[in-house]
Amino acid sequence: MRWWPEPTAGDIVWCHFPDHIQPKPKPHPGLIVSTKEDDEGMFFVSVAYGTSQKTNRLYSGEFRVSKREHLAAYASAGLSYDTKFDLRNVLELPFNDAYFSVPPHVPHGQVPKLGTLHPSMVRIAATAFAAASK
Repeated sequence: MRWWPEPTAGDIVWCHFPDHIQPKPKPHPGLIVSTKEDDEGMFFVSVAYGTSQKTNRLYSGEFRVSKREHLAAYASAGLSYDTKFDLRNVLELPFNDAYFSVPPHVPHGQVPKLGTLHPSMVRIAATAFAAASK
């Protein structure tokens, strides 16, 4: 098992969210909400699910990074499509190759990182997080 180097909250990563059906389902963008390190130096992350499906419809606890609406944020995120992140759907996962893989276009080298949440999106994400926490 390969453990990846320490990520940062706000990183957008290539994540194989567990689906209880397939051992390694189709990867999706994920937004790292928080990180922690265990006593052995292994990293665990809380990661919010991202999807490029139905991005025109946002529910409470979701926010969208759109090329048309947020060009700088879209570029910073390293996304290929408009993507919404669901802060109601956050999982804590070990930051290893069982759940995270290198994206196809390797923008940051041989690590799962696609990009970073742009500073202009922090307030929007915080609003979605507050709504998800209710």
